[in-house]
Amino acid sequence: MPEAADADGLTVGQVSARLGVTVRALHHWDEIGLARPSLRTAAGYRLYTAGDLERLHRIVVYRETGLGLEGIRAVLDDSAADVAGALRAQRARVAERIDRLRQLGAGLDRMIDAHERGLLLTAEQQAAIFGPRWDPGSPARARQRYGDTTQWRQYAERSASRSPEEWQAVADAMAGLDRALGDAMDAGVTPGSPEADQLAERHREVFSSYFPLTRQMQVCLGRMFEADPGFAAHYDGIRPGLAAWFRRIVDAAARAHGIDPDTASWE
Repeated sequence: MPEAADADGLTVGQVSARLGVTVRALHHWDEIGLARPSLRTAAGYRLYTAGDLERLHRIVVYRETGLGLEGIRAVLDDSAADVAGALRAQRARVAERIDRLRQLGAGLDRMIDAHERGLLLTAEQQAAIFGPRWDPGSPARARQRYGDTTQWRQYAERSASRSPEEWQAVADAMAGLDRALGDAMDAGVTPGSPEADQLAERHREVFSSYFPLTRQMQVCLGRMFEADPGFAAHYDGIRPGLAAWFRRIVDAAARAHGIDPDTASWE
């Protein structure tokens, strides 16, 4: 390679500043033979000529289209290369990437809405799925009360990906469970019996559609269902006394798994 005085050509640093390319990238392109400087100083430092700079400009242009370095080499050095075809193929890849990014953006929007709103359903959809007695303001109140908890985050993650049809399946499962609880109470099923334990486990599984529910957490829910006027009214509206009976079967099932209901905590 010819030598040149330090004043001839552009140094790596100068080329880096002019093209907005890192010095590391210029060194790499030199090492792989993609863009080698034509000159060297007496001390062995790289110097780029006007012709070198023109090639580097072209490399930068094609790199901004997303072409890989070997693809760029082919475009620049292979006289038989189908440049337009290569660019069309790259455009197709870019279009696919844009579509994926749009889908990602839409998913992020739904996740944000779910964390802020809970249910991503209109008031009309909520009434159709959960019944006319459903209060569409309840998700906002739940967000205000529980929005900083792990369980709200888990609920939001499920809600973000759940369709109205999937919410309908959840609502149907909860309604079926409520009917089964009322029927069991009418039939005299006693807390601690196999039938009662099965119902407690069924409740835990169905309720886990909202967030994972441990047995200790279920005990805490049982307390709340009995003590909270809104929840108690729901269960006692199915059968008088059902809220208290449900708490008893949950407590008995917990004891069968070595959990003391009197000391159970939300964990």
